Amino acid sequence: MRKINSGIKFFTAVALCFILFGGGLGATTLRSQSGRSVKLSSRAVEPAGRSESGGIQSKSVEQSSPTSASGGGTVQPAAKSRAHTLARLNKIKGPVALNKISPDLQDFLSVPGNARKHVRVICQLNAAPGRGINQIYARPGVSVSYSFANSIDLVASMPASVVLELSAQRELDYISLDREVRTLGHVSATTGADSVRAAVPGGLDGTGVGIAILDSGVDRSHKAFRVGRTDDSDRRIDFAKSFVGDVGAYAQANQDSFGHGTHVASLAAGNGRIGNANYVGIAPNASIINLRVLDDAGRGTVSSVLQALDWLLSNHRTYNIRVVNMSLGMPAIDSYRNDPVCIAVRKLVDAGVVVVAAAGNNGKDANGNKVYGLIHSPGIEPSAITVGATNTYGTNDRADDVIATYSSRGPTRSRRIDEQGRLTYDNLLKPDLVAPGNKLVAAQSEGECPVSNVDCGARNLLVTQNPQMEANVSTDDSRRQMFMSGTSMSAPVVAGAAALMLQANPRLTPNLVKALLMYTAQPLAGANTFEQGAGQLNIEGAVRLAKLVRTNLTNSTPLGAPLLTTQSRPTPESTIAGRTFQWSQGVLLGHTFGSGTALITEYQRIYGTGVLMNDGVLMNDGVLMNDGVLMNDGVLLSDQIVISNGTTITGGMSYVLVSTLISDSVLRGEGVLMNDGVLMNDGVLMNDGVLMNDTIIRALQTLANGLQTSHMLVVVDNGEDHIGY
Repeated sequence: MRKINSGIKFFTAVALCFILFGGGLGATTLRSQSGRSVKLSSRAVEPAGRSESGGIQSKSVEQSSPTSASGGGTVQPAAKSRAHTLARLNKIKGPVALNKISPDLQDFLSVPGNARKHVRVICQLNAAPGRGINQIYARPGVSVSYSFANSIDLVASMPASVVLELSAQRELDYISLDREVRTLGHVSATTGADSVRAAVPGGLDGTGVGIAILDSGVDRSHKAFRVGRTDDSDRRIDFAKSFVGDVGAYAQANQDSFGHGTHVASLAAGNGRIGNANYVGIAPNASIINLRVLDDAGRGTVSSVLQALDWLLSNHRTYNIRVVNMSLGMPAIDSYRNDPVCIAVRKLVDAGVVVVAAAGNNGKDANGNKVYGLIHSPGIEPSAITVGATNTYGTNDRADDVIATYSSRGPTRSRRIDEQGRLTYDNLLKPDLVAPGNKLVAAQSEGECPVSNVDCGARNLLVTQNPQMEANVSTDDSRRQMFMSGTSMSAPVVAGAAALMLQANPRLTPNLVKALLMYTAQPLAGANTFEQGAGQLNIEGAVRLAKLVRTNLTNSTPLGAPLLTTQSRPTPESTIAGRTFQWSQGVLLGHTFGSGTALITEYQRIYGTGVLMNDGVLMNDGVLMNDGVLMNDGVLLSDQIVISNGTTITGGMSYVLVSTLISDSVLRGEGVLMNDGVLMNDGVLMNDGVLMNDTIIRALQTLANGLQTSHMLVVVDNGEDHIGY
């Protein structure tokens, strides 16, 4: 591509943080020597033609600057670079525990001369620091930047050489770089949200449920965030806090001069005041908790995200925060077992908070070929609900909906290194489901104005650099709307759906919310499981089923007990915009998926808190089976990944055998067994080698331009508030 939009040029120049992450479910139950399953703790010493997907990969470059990016070269193939790294590191004298050091940090340390450079790292500890660690922390050039209220982990800066010594300390579980984080009415009609509001007197609108938005801030002055069901001028942003460093006055959470967070928040919870409710969000009366973790250029760090997640763990009950949306991400380098953001997300889920994450926007390469295995973190986390994107072509009728070509596909390729230096990939099924995400119109924040003229009419950075994103809905700054595309937009649609489900049944656990969303999703014909998970979001079905779930379920409820309040199960189909379709009737479970009516008629203990849904699956001699403790035999496990025929999760033709995910190999169409970088029938499974700058450009092109097809119609605002939905 010779000519690149000026905004893309700008964003590439600052290494903009808008590449969505994704993740995958990890096999969190292992078979012990005694034959029992061992749960890994959250601590780790422990076609229809048009469908597509994507993600980004790791960068093995110096991370001491948050804006650093790799050069134009391709990272070396995994096996060769791993051997090279190990050969160099093994020459180091003194005790070193390489399995405690993240792969990209190992690569950095293996480069001659890097030992003297400073790195900012996340240190995960299994006990309070002892004398050895404290002595290291007290050295010149070593500083502790941040510690957390709910864990003994910390963020520190130190010469790279110190990392090797630190790894040998017994209190250290894992050490990784403080990596850069990047952002990655039609909607309510096509998802079924309008149906659930019409079905209940007063309607379901998210009232009483808090949704936390971790992003670039939310413009408090925008009218999308006022109360929507009455003429009240009160705003629904219950709390705002910035975790961004010293970047000036506009680090304040209630402003969004970048423009991403405001758009995301209004998709989840914007009211219907503007454009006669054509831009109403999914849960238009939910409370918004605005946690800013990205700066004015859309950049952030792992440590700022960790601080926000730590705050949520301490304060979620105070603000009744039941849902967290993370339309941002970072390269999925570490296995979810070691990734610090994944571990923090899992703690939140265990505390009863639903976490929704975007999958990523790198589903194809520069030549337009499908790419697999580029889900981002924290979307790789099994407890999170990871969301890919669909293209609805702007119609409410779902018959023409397809997977957006840019949406990241699984399996997850996050990895860990054993004590012998061998890489093991998680290879889990993600995303969990998909939702509309192409060229959606939602709230546009104002840009930065001087203190002397706060109403200067400045545009946010995204619109300034990409004028085509302006939707021209209104000339009133508090009512403007803009286009945006990507899985960043799909995630808040699902977050809003989760809020509606929790309003309908506040006793649902995060795992139950996730299971019901997948069970009621609509499989899209021609898309495979790596592309769509269980299928496309169906709010009508998910809310209808949520209302039937018993409200007295606990972690002590016996396996197989009735799940619903009725003995007759609901008809597994929905009608939206005049189109009737079947539910998937299945859920993703790590390397495979399960199906069967027992998923909704009988209580499965994987629905409780403190467990991962794939904990109910054991592996014995390469064969997956129900464990009989967390999940019973009424749930049927699939032995293949399918290309859907548009019926249920099991309907379709075989694409890849599940055994290939377990063995970390892929069977090519010609019948040749190969490892990383192999063709997967219709696409390429990515290994560690990616052009980092190229993936950034493609992801940002997605954000600004989307797919150039028919899209959501623009309804010009008349300046009058529409009350109600």
